Amino acid sequence: MTAPIDRCNDGSTRAPRLRRDMNLGTLAELPRGSRGWRATPAEQLALLKTDGHEAVQLWQPTADAVKLARDAGLGVTGICRALTPPDVDAIVREQRDLGCEITTLHVGHSFETDAEMDALAAAVLETSARHSHPLYVETHRGTMTQDLRRTLDLVARFPALRFNADLSHWYTGHELTYGGEFLERAGRLAPVFERVRFLHARVGNPGCIQTALDEPGDSLAHFRWMWQRCFEGFLRGAQPGDFLSFNAELLPQKMGADFWLHYAQPRADLAGDALGGEPSDRYADAERLWQIATECFEAARAAVAATPTAG
Repeated sequence: MTAPIDRCNDGSTRAPRLRRDMNLGTLAELPRGSRGWRATPAEQLALLKTDGHEAVQLWQPTADAVKLARDAGLGVTGICRALTPPDVDAIVREQRDLGCEITTLHVGHSFETDAEMDALAAAVLETSARHSHPLYVETHRGTMTQDLRRTLDLVARFPALRFNADLSHWYTGHELTYGGEFLERAGRLAPVFERVRFLHARVGNPGCIQTALDEPGDSLAHFRWMWQRCFEGFLRGAQPGDFLSFNAELLPQKMGADFWLHYAQPRADLAGDALGGEPSDRYADAERLWQIATECFEAARAAVAATPTAG
């Protein structure tokens, strides 16, 4: 059987690169005071194109949503949740046929046995190979990658797995700073970092999964450290045309009337301001995250170039 897809490739001769994409959850429920607020989704997509984004990621994309993004000159990637092995193939078939070039997955519900995790991992690899479609497992709470030790064991059993790194779920959920041991704890995650091919960008702290970028403490420096290691893993062995999709994913307090997420948590003392109490402008933060990521990527490129090739 054909091998599962490792890195995404745009068919060009460009040097391996970081691609500026965005998860559209970042634009959801933006207050009028945000630089990203526009009256219609079409206007928001036009802004993304103007600002240099190449693609957007849609949760459970529809034909209409894909067309709207394409009309704005943007590529499309997909995201969905797979609870059983057959779900994986069905999701990829649907998203591939809609025109999604990449799919990232929340896999499982976190209560799986090792055998059930193995069946899901095998389905991911087989489906990626069968459809020649990049398919990346997200590091996310409430899924089979929730537990760090079990995820590392899964990688040992299925080394061909590749990941979408949403690292605030681990940084906050597993308190990677516990005991002042960030470097020791994060260093143990190298087998995952080396396999990251897609990234959801936000910064959290030990007590909150999504924070403004100017908060005091070490969190932003820690995320820089982790992202650089992910980029180094991508760059080692990368070929011309390969890219890693970097997506700001800065989510609101809730979507619609009653879908509560509790990510951007409004402050009562700021309720009357232009951002409706949100602690920062999520669109402006997304722009800063891209600048930070490009710095990390160049640092990773230099680190890889300075590392002697084995053999």
